Amino acid sequence: MRRTGFLYDERYLLHETGSYHPEVPERLLAVYKGIEEGNLLPELVLIKAETAERKWVELVHDTQYIDRFGDACISNKRTFEHPDNQMCAETFDVAFLAVGGILKTVDMVMQGDLDNAFCAVRPPGHHAERDHPLGFCYFNNVAIAARYLQQKWAVGKVGIIDFDVHHGNGTQHIFEQDPTVFYYSIHQHPSFAYPGTGREFEYGTGSGHGFTKNNVVLPGQGDDVYTDLVQEHLVADFDRFKPEFILVSAGFDGHADDDMSDVNLSTGWFTWMMETIMEMAGRLAGGRVVSVLEGGYCLQRLPELARNHVATLLTGGK
Repeated sequence: MRRTGFLYDERYLLHETGSYHPEVPERLLAVYKGIEEGNLLPELVLIKAETAERKWVELVHDTQYIDRFGDACISNKRTFEHPDNQMCAETFDVAFLAVGGILKTVDMVMQGDLDNAFCAVRPPGHHAERDHPLGFCYFNNVAIAARYLQQKWAVGKVGIIDFDVHHGNGTQHIFEQDPTVFYYSIHQHPSFAYPGTGREFEYGTGSGHGFTKNNVVLPGQGDDVYTDLVQEHLVADFDRFKPEFILVSAGFDGHADDDMSDVNLSTGWFTWMMETIMEMAGRLAGGRVVSVLEGGYCLQRLPELARNHVATLLTGGK
């Protein structure tokens, strides 16, 4: 069994988005329920969040943007710069807690206290751009963690794997000119093609050309197509890149029962995907994986998916 961390904090539930919004506090309760009912909590190192220092958030986000976000929460605005980004007065503080909890988790892995971890955080992050929010996201949690690894821990090369059914436009744009971060995304397009980015011909720009890879999946496809693309592209690309640390944007909204997509992934595919990631991490990155919750909106499926996800981190799927 590996030493697996589980970041969860009830303060993440304070981010309220309104009764008709899909990104609700109940998502985290469903995640916790699955892990608890799977009798996995005693096997995990439980992690409590800490508020991130602003300097780490500023590695990715413009300081004026951070100020606008804080001012909007102080003013008790219900929406921040995009209709999808509904919030409450506590959202700014919760977003700093999400980042801080992930950075604390990264520290524990780098210090050797953990082998890997799953971070059940809200708000999610992969749509957040440098200077504006998008798609339920305010701070790009995974992007900040990647820069933190490089700045604090002198990690040379970071690999990011994003299997949320929506393209992580923010993560791609932040790193598209950077050859030290490889961003891989597999996602649906078109139909539920939010946010409309992440086409096959987007490989990165400038010195970052070749360090972005998008696998696009048509509506109606499922396990076989996803599996073939991951085996053909992700594994080969990471073998060439040789990341020293792997970050995962873990979105479960590609499940067949999730209304936020038109693809038909099975529960078993998500386990296979994590087994594949764990195998690559063992070969390339000393087993160092930190997975961060992104999408996944079917409250009936999330408990099972989260339980299997964490069980794979614990065992490697063996």
